[in-house]
Amino acid sequence: MASRFTELEIDCADPGRLARFWCSVLDYEVHEEDGEEGVVTIGPPPAPGDGDRAGPVPPVLTFARVPEGKTVKNRVHIDVSPADREQGEEVRRLLGLGARHADVGQGDASWVVLTDPEGNEFCVLARRRPAPPAQA
Repeated sequence: MASRFTELEIDCADPGRLARFWCSVLDYEVHEEDGEEGVVTIGPPPAPGDGDRAGPVPPVLTFARVPEGKTVKNRVHIDVSPADREQGEEVRRLLGLGARHADVGQGDASWVVLTDPEGNEFCVLARRRPAPPAQA
């Protein structure tokens, strides 16, 4: 059996603020918050009948306070795909939440690079569509 991707930890200056931003982006909620340790974990709200299901587990995000600031381009970043709107509409929504446009050398790409309120890059992909059915 292989491992499953279940959690991504993000170092930051203000875990609460960044957690609120990403909760709004992903429609997640706060699962755990430890003010003394400076750690906030967010994830999807439980679905009716959720428990220890065998299917895919959406990863949680954990934000941990660290003293140093971000200094270079992320080596790992999050990609998001709009669930119920077109890419441009989603980019406008995210900008309204506090995201900013970023240029990381992407050129004329089909995705849009933004940064969260602490400068961490993430991409907004064009809406994913199912592949057309195969021709018989």
